[in-house]
Formats: sequence, structure tokens, C-alpha cells
Amino acid sequence: MAKLLVLYRMPKDTAAFDRYYRSTHIPLAQKLPGLRKYEISNGAVSSPAGAADLHLVATLHFDSIADIQSAFSSPEGQATAGDLANFADGGVDLYFFETEEV
Repeated sequence: MAKLLVLYRMPKDTAAFDRYYRSTHIPLAQKLPGLRKYEISNGAVSSPAGAADLHLVATLHFDSIADIQSAFSSPEGQATAGDLANFADGGVDLYFFETEEV
């Protein structure tokens, strides 16, 4: 199993971000080839020190790193990545990694 972790920093207009993310970006991302599961944070994002400078965390599940890379090389992946500039004005970081249960 592999995961893509997407950290969205605080946007200028959180309500506009939320509307766009749910109505446009999620439907784009759900078309990624090989996507197994898509989760987003619900409510405030915090750290042990208190509130984090994050608005939303998305976790996308794939079978492997190769599947993540292949997904983002596809037309659907290019459209999803290209869409970030349309709403993520606070900044966004993407990380992907293999996972194992322990």
C-alpha cells in the first residue's frame, strides 16, 4: 500500500476553497487511475503545540508508489495537478510513501 499525503495551507478565503475543493477538485481527483481510497480531514487541523497552519489534509491510497507516479502521468493526473493553482492559494505540499501495518 502507498499513500499520497496532500497538506493544504490556510487559503485566503476558506469558504471559497471549501466550495471549489468539494465541487471541482474532489471529482477530478477521484478519476485518478489506481486510486483505492480518498480521505480528507474534517474540522480543524492541529498539532501537539496547538492549531496548525493547515486548512485541510487529504490522504489518497494507492497500491504502490509506481501507481501514484503513473496516476499523475495520466491525463487525469495532469488535470488534477493543474487544478491546484485554481484554489490552493495558501500553498500545498504533496508527499508520497509506502506503508506497512505494524
